Amino acid sequence: MSTKTASDFIQASETKAFDLHHRKVINHNIDKYDSAVSIGLNRWNSLENAKRKAHSIKWRVMENLDKLLPEFEANFQKNGGKVIWANDIKEAQEEILTILKRVNAKSVVKSKSMVTEEIELNQFLKDNHVTSIETDLGEYIVQLLGQKPYHIVTPAMHLSLADIAKLFNERFGTPLEATAEQLTLKARDLLRNEYLKADVGITGANFLITDTGSIAITENEGNARLSTTFPKIHIAIVGIEKLIPSLNDLDLYWPLLANHGTGQNLTVYNSIISGPKKEGEIDGPEEMYVILLDNGRTDLLAQKEQRQGLYCIRCGACLNACPIYKNIGGHTYGTTYSGPIGSIITPHMKGLSDFKHLSYASSLCGKCTEVCPVKIDIQKMLLLNRRDAVKEDLSPAFEKWGWQAFTKIIVKRKWMDFLGGKVKNYLLGKFFKKSWGAKRVLPPLTQESFNKQWKTQEKEKL
Repeated sequence: MSTKTASDFIQASETKAFDLHHRKVINHNIDKYDSAVSIGLNRWNSLENAKRKAHSIKWRVMENLDKLLPEFEANFQKNGGKVIWANDIKEAQEEILTILKRVNAKSVVKSKSMVTEEIELNQFLKDNHVTSIETDLGEYIVQLLGQKPYHIVTPAMHLSLADIAKLFNERFGTPLEATAEQLTLKARDLLRNEYLKADVGITGANFLITDTGSIAITENEGNARLSTTFPKIHIAIVGIEKLIPSLNDLDLYWPLLANHGTGQNLTVYNSIISGPKKEGEIDGPEEMYVILLDNGRTDLLAQKEQRQGLYCIRCGACLNACPIYKNIGGHTYGTTYSGPIGSIITPHMKGLSDFKHLSYASSLCGKCTEVCPVKIDIQKMLLLNRRDAVKEDLSPAFEKWGWQAFTKIIVKRKWMDFLGGKVKNYLLGKFFKKSWGAKRVLPPLTQESFNKQWKTQEKEKL
């Protein structure tokens, strides 16, 4: 088992947890989110019933994914679109490159998409001499910084206004004291021309609508609409789990996503795209492709107890609720999907051997499960991942020996009493000091066990 990923995570976590500037920025931004979302959620007559219905629909989709995916494909093709199936990252990259080469594309505009981050599309296109421009403001900012998105919904959540103003000053000469509005206008100025010259627009999709053969995209800036309207070719790359059975289901999922993601009733722009433009239509691409990505999703689907991780609608609520995420930040996870949801799906999508440690990066407080709009039992999934790691014998030898010794001692009172306080404190200091963390002092154990103290106390009463 590789331990480098886990050791990198622990080291990065310790560094970030004591970064006071990071803590100040992330707490400020999440506090604003909490205020907005609490207002949004109060608009529901029965939020609990809505969440149960959303869970039930997603359950039905996953139980019938083998039937619904071909149905979506057939309906989308009837609309004039083309469907491509990709088993993994490499296949998805190669299929996109084939389309770009056929039209001799030199530039691409992208709207916000976690799946394109998952397949590392920007770097792949750069390696193949294609310019890829992120058009979502948050994504554009982290692209300028050479970073990955920090958050599923808010890619630049870790940056303050001053941080962004400094970046724009260095890159584009805007004033250091520029307001948020001025920075947004500057970004709009820079990006507008990119839509006009781009050969291809690439997006994700929030939902795949089975009965109409459509994709649904929800956003707040209009950049996805521009990315799908101006270029002659539109490629949407989407995880196979994003299916919903009917167009009518959007009246449930769109408000749930907006309420839990930003606190809005609905996001500003909600688009339903059913294929390339038809004869007589002015706007839209001449060709449209939907790439259906597996990349480990069917491995998770095969886990009957854990497949509900695929119900996720990527609202980001569990990240904002998680005390671990708020302390160590999104980049620390080293994965596309961070926070609680990333911790339950990444071990299945990228391998339990390398990523089992993420399922231990939790206080198990249950807040993530409480806030999930589709009622994923995240804390249970974390425990099931831990169970599977033990079953597959992925624990290091030292850990197994430690638990064997602990079990032997804890079930025998004579062993508990035999090991006095000095021995116990020595063992804790020797074997657990590093795990406890360099910033904390291990609490000393008393010299006598509770059992001995109790017996002494009872004797004194007599």
